[in-house]
Amino acid sequence: MLRILAALILSLGFASLGQAQDLQPVLQSHASEIAKPSRSSVSTALDALVASGLPQVTPFLEAWTDKGIWQRDADGVFFYGSAKGSDLTLRDVDTDAETVVTTNGYTELRPNGGVRRVIGTALVQFQLSDPDITRRLSAIDSIARRPDADQLEPLLASIDGEADRALKARKIQLANFLSASFAPTVADRITAIDSLSRDTSIEARAVLNQILSTKSAVATTLPEANIARTLTPGDDLTVAEAYDRLIAADLAPPVIPPAAIRDALAANIIDGRVGGLPTAQLGTDAARAQAYAALAAAGTVAPLVTAQDQTAAAAQHVFYEVYDQDDAAITDAARAALTSVETRVAAARFADLALDALSLASIYFLAAIGLAITFGVMGVINMAHGEFIMMGAYTGYVVQQFVPDYTLSIIIALPLAFAVTFAAGVTMERLVIRHLYHRPLETLLATFGISIALQQLAKNIFGTQARPLTSPGWLDGAWVLSDVIQISYIRIAIFVLALLFLGLIILILNRTRLGLEVRAVTQNPGMAASMGIDPDRINMMTFGLGSGIAGIAGVAIGLYAKVTSEMGADYIVQSFMTVVVGGVGNVWGTLAGASLIGFLQKGIEFLNPSNTLAAQTYMVLFIILFIQFRPKGIVAQKGRAAAD
Repeated sequence: MLRILAALILSLGFASLGQAQDLQPVLQSHASEIAKPSRSSVSTALDALVASGLPQVTPFLEAWTDKGIWQRDADGVFFYGSAKGSDLTLRDVDTDAETVVTTNGYTELRPNGGVRRVIGTALVQFQLSDPDITRRLSAIDSIARRPDADQLEPLLASIDGEADRALKARKIQLANFLSASFAPTVADRITAIDSLSRDTSIEARAVLNQILSTKSAVATTLPEANIARTLTPGDDLTVAEAYDRLIAADLAPPVIPPAAIRDALAANIIDGRVGGLPTAQLGTDAARAQAYAALAAAGTVAPLVTAQDQTAAAAQHVFYEVYDQDDAAITDAARAALTSVETRVAAARFADLALDALSLASIYFLAAIGLAITFGVMGVINMAHGEFIMMGAYTGYVVQQFVPDYTLSIIIALPLAFAVTFAAGVTMERLVIRHLYHRPLETLLATFGISIALQQLAKNIFGTQARPLTSPGWLDGAWVLSDVIQISYIRIAIFVLALLFLGLIILILNRTRLGLEVRAVTQNPGMAASMGIDPDRINMMTFGLGSGIAGIAGVAIGLYAKVTSEMGADYIVQSFMTVVVGGVGNVWGTLAGASLIGFLQKGIEFLNPSNTLAAQTYMVLFIILFIQFRPKGIVAQKGRAAAD
């Protein structure tokens, strides 16, 4: 194969000369090796084909590998061929001229698996510098699937001339993998292994694990070898397992199974006795063992191996694992690199988990911030808050039915969802809520009934099937930081939207007259009324604002979650938990509560990934305990809420 590599480098120079030449003469000069190849003879033909530098070589090797080459029996000329019944479509290997003949007089070349692997290796090496980038990509994929020492040199030679940046980076990475396993010198291998200590990809870990592969062995004394670790019977493996290894290594006699003991006793019965015992007394394992031991002492049968014998034999031998790689310097470097990689992977997984938790927290914040405003200012337990989220999501769906541009439809849907749910919230407050102030139980029952009615209304209008709320194309995919860390663009957009709403709500509450009046009513409604503020109007506007924010949250949530009439029920419990844990009526408390619940839920799911229901249960239990120690939440409210 080294001759193939040298010929490959020369072929690049020959191809650049642009000399017109046919492939058929080259094939004919090695017709016997091509027609009837073997693993030892095919290299001669491959050397000549690669050295020719002809562009026809690559498709010929591909067809040869796929059994697509036919030879005319009369003169030995080779063709590309495809048979269909008795008809054979032939194409000239140089001109591509096509003819249709019968299969009589033609022979299909069918190289065996070993020959095809040799051809495939040569083809991959030839394709590494092919002008067609798809062929280069195919060659790289082939090397990644079946790495071989012969591929290292041509891969390194193709890196400098690679014009595509992404493909060049992939070639460099793959060259590091091959160098770590097949570089000619120990120093080169160690250098390549050290470079893998910063690569957290699965491929890099697979390469390092392959270098660190071990096999189990046993001996009377520990040999001079690259030992990975020694094993202690009773700690690292059981005595029975240790003895099985002794048997496999022919260092101890096999254990006599109970069936063999019974057969031996049956074969040695004389006058109703065996081993000095009457057969009538052989009903127990102990009696059979005693009789067998007597036969063994007389040399009639093989000795019985007892548990004490197994323990003694195991104690007289050394059990160990030895690296398949003989050089300790290489395995030491690989072990250090793998430790570094595993540390980086663990950190990356923690970061990925934190990003997921942050994303979930932003979703809970959007879902709960409207409820935090209404609950904090008005003390209303609004069980229909989830249905306002559902209304916002359906508003986005309806907009997309009329505006096919998904980006424009989302831009329109956000303010429209706010307007629709704001109006619905004001209507609900004027017709129902205003008559139930300071009656929390009646408020809970009334809003629960309204939530059921809104769900049924949505089913009547949109049906029971989930409706799509499609995100714009620029939100497709994910932001990939590494093989471990990635987050979808939709979740990033929701996180940004949550930050925008946080800033907007803080601006409204702290920099506008409405915000000043809301804060005044929240802290002391009586004093606010005496200062000319209408608490009734503020309650109406506050409820409408909270409902409108829920509508916008519905559009955001609908971009990645199912849009159904029951979608609000998926977030109402988390919303109330967020508000209560964070602190009623406080924006910063809602943010803290959403963060706590989001991180807590993701942490529990990480520890128990196979049971989502259990994660929800543990989270609720934790929050119940949290409320026992901090009943006013993380950020306690001042004023009226603090006094209630």
